[in-house]
Amino acid sequence: MSPTAATSSDEEDDSDSSTKPIRSEKKKNPASLFQTGGDPPKEKKSKKKVPPKGAESEEETPETQQKNSNRKGKAKKSKKKEERPPSPVIEVENLEEFVLQPAPQGVTVKCRVTRDKKGMDRGLYPTYYLHLDNDKKVFLLAGRKRKKSKTSNYLISIDPTDLSRGGENFIGKLRSNLMGTRFTVFDNGANPDRANADWSNVRQELSAVVYETNVLGFKGPRKMTVIIPGMNADCERVPIRPRNDNDGLLMRWQNRNMDNVIELHNKAPVWNDETQSYVLNFHGRVTHASVKNFQIVHSSDPDYIVMQFGRVADDAFTMDYNYPLCAVQAFAIALSSFDGKLACE
Repeated sequence: MSPTAATSSDEEDDSDSSTKPIRSEKKKNPASLFQTGGDPPKEKKSKKKVPPKGAESEEETPETQQKNSNRKGKAKKSKKKEERPPSPVIEVENLEEFVLQPAPQGVTVKCRVTRDKKGMDRGLYPTYYLHLDNDKKVFLLAGRKRKKSKTSNYLISIDPTDLSRGGENFIGKLRSNLMGTRFTVFDNGANPDRANADWSNVRQELSAVVYETNVLGFKGPRKMTVIIPGMNADCERVPIRPRNDNDGLLMRWQNRNMDNVIELHNKAPVWNDETQSYVLNFHGRVTHASVKNFQIVHSSDPDYIVMQFGRVADDAFTMDYNYPLCAVQAFAIALSSFDGKLACE
């Protein structure tokens, strides 16, 4: 299936869905896909990670297929409205710790992203909010594009009202290249220029996203590559603290220096002749067709969804992530998909 085999418009609306039986065969533990054997971090955390209360396994109820790109021709709207399976109750005791630690193995953390365009400049610089997708709607993160920045630069905060770079709620940032096709996600550590003697205060790179430019004149599903640090034997992220721009995740990936680095991709959607659209299986968590809808997988196990993101209303999206991603990584990857990449549309 060639992604340029059909055009797809940028209008977005409801989609048809179909069901099929779930496969029962179990695969090997997906955690092994992400282990790179890096040294465990020197500073040992005293608190053992406990799976969140009421957490559910990644197994889902009946599968439903969902368009991830838009239809070429007209198709009938489904009469029945799909119910979105909510997130289990997850207790967030320490917000800063929770958003940076990987999702517990076997648990899908289900979230909702809302986009607020109200007020001055909000059309150009909307604020994005991340909440757990359940009755409590626990706030996790907020993100906003910085003004007066040469490249796209999003600040990520653990406070919905304080999105300042110098504030104590600053937890990370997403930065793009000039073309808007490559993004890097940092935590809130110091710039390498302000490193202390042992480099322990220097910012970590949490992930990178590369969008492949489409051939001019064709529209189709986006192609994404996501690069993340690997996990050590204790299932903790291997710290990647680049000393300069040539040592970051993007350069390591470009030079195929993949020590302690994991490469992920978006799952290729399949063209459906009946609906004249590309479809992906979102397990009922996505209800609107959009070029922004995606699922991230490891090529060795495309059935294990590391992360999925998709539209459920004009300014609302679901964002679900699994081990080894944390909320900051997943939210930043989602923010990158909002950026105006003309070359990728």
